[in-house]
Amino acid sequence: MASPSFERAQALLGRTPLVDGHNDLPWALRSLPEVDGTRSAASEVDLEQPQPGLHTDFPRLLAGGLGMQFWSVYVPCRLAGDEAVTAVIQQAELVHTLAERYPSRLRIVGTAAEAREAFADGRIASMLGAEGGHSINESLGVLRALYRLGVRYMTLTHNDNTPWADSATDEPAAGGLTDFGREVVREMNRIGMLVDLSHVAATTMRDALDVAQAPVIFSHSSCRAVADHPRNVPDDVLERLPDNGGVCMVTFVPAFVSPEVVAWDRALRSAMAEAGVRHADLDQRDEFTKTWDGPRRPVTDLAAVVAHVEHARDVAGIDHIGLGGDYDGCGELPVGLEDVSSYPNLFAALLDRGWSEEDCAKLAGENVLRALTDAESFAAKA
Repeated sequence: MASPSFERAQALLGRTPLVDGHNDLPWALRSLPEVDGTRSAASEVDLEQPQPGLHTDFPRLLAGGLGMQFWSVYVPCRLAGDEAVTAVIQQAELVHTLAERYPSRLRIVGTAAEAREAFADGRIASMLGAEGGHSINESLGVLRALYRLGVRYMTLTHNDNTPWADSATDEPAAGGLTDFGREVVREMNRIGMLVDLSHVAATTMRDALDVAQAPVIFSHSSCRAVADHPRNVPDDVLERLPDNGGVCMVTFVPAFVSPEVVAWDRALRSAMAEAGVRHADLDQRDEFTKTWDGPRRPVTDLAAVVAHVEHARDVAGIDHIGLGGDYDGCGELPVGLEDVSSYPNLFAALLDRGWSEEDCAKLAGENVLRALTDAESFAAKA
């Protein structure tokens, strides 16, 4: 029998759009093997049915109360130049194909107002987020084209630097943003695309905040003070979000939320470096981990995510936090947050800790929708 807090959480998500900042389902589908060597397995997957091999399907999305999703149109750093541009366009097309295939479930939207309308109509409002600034191949024209395809945020880097921005998990090169990097931020503001500072170095975060005239987001990052991973956000950056209007969307990835997993991952990184294997390359990391004779990866749970949510609230303020689970973008997730059906578990835990329903609604999606509206308003006047 569901607890009263769980039932309150479900009711809350029935009337407030839950906005998740990052889901890698498009790449997970793209990565499935071909069927008979000719057809993509993605075309064979019926998301109306439970998909045990994925974190995401419609039965679990409905159970989780999701109201709006930024679908990641991720491009790995091994793809560069025109190849990266081709891949990101293909990823965007896949999301549009999913929306056409499931019109009673998904609706592509371009504004916060359209997202609210889709939610009221019982659809999951769908925007795209381009993960990795290398996907524009240093072209503002490509950036504008992605906006026309429904991309409403771009993560300035992924695990490797771009020529114009430093990544959190690469060796510093630009010292933050170059002049062109600043131009990218200004152009994103001008067209109404959110600047996403997940994955970037702290120097890049600070440079972007110096330039940005519209709210920034962290689509899937947590707090450096709670778990000391370079992918997380330092307190001095969190403290700047109120002046900017931005939102830190706390992620569920164990390697970013659990201090114990951070320590384990640091040992893994050292072992990979000794073996001459790049930790930042996700494919190489996965293969190395399968045969590594190091300690077992620690298990974490929902309480670790709660600690980050509350720290971000305490430092940035209740109006500047959100959620970005990174479902289908990582192998393991905290106990209690195993897949997209799990969001009510988190809100039930927060309600049990004395959070008001108003504050839970801000975390769920109201803050991000406000930031998106503010970015749209800035672009309309630019």
